[in-house]
Amino acid sequence: MNTQLVETLAQIINALTPEEKTLLEEKTTSNKNQEAYQKMVEVREKIFARRGGKPFDPPLNEYITQTRDERTAQQDELIRSCFEKEKAND
Repeated sequence: MNTQLVETLAQIINALTPEEKTLLEEKTTSNKNQEAYQKMVEVREKIFARRGGKPFDPPLNEYITQTRDERTAQQDELIRSCFEKEKAND
């Protein structure tokens, strides 16, 4: 490990102005975002290959909407039952 390089970089980073630190963060974050996007593409290709090229049925965005609606209904029911218990105790 190049300890001297790391120490020098730390000194340089600590000497940056707030604007320069923000720019540095943006530049390093964009690389992370690109890496995350590339990994997502690779995972998508693996899933697509595993499914033999067949799309999801229902389409994925419809499936997400459907499960979100189901979860919302479950939460609504839970909240409703809590208020009914409070009314019963009053």
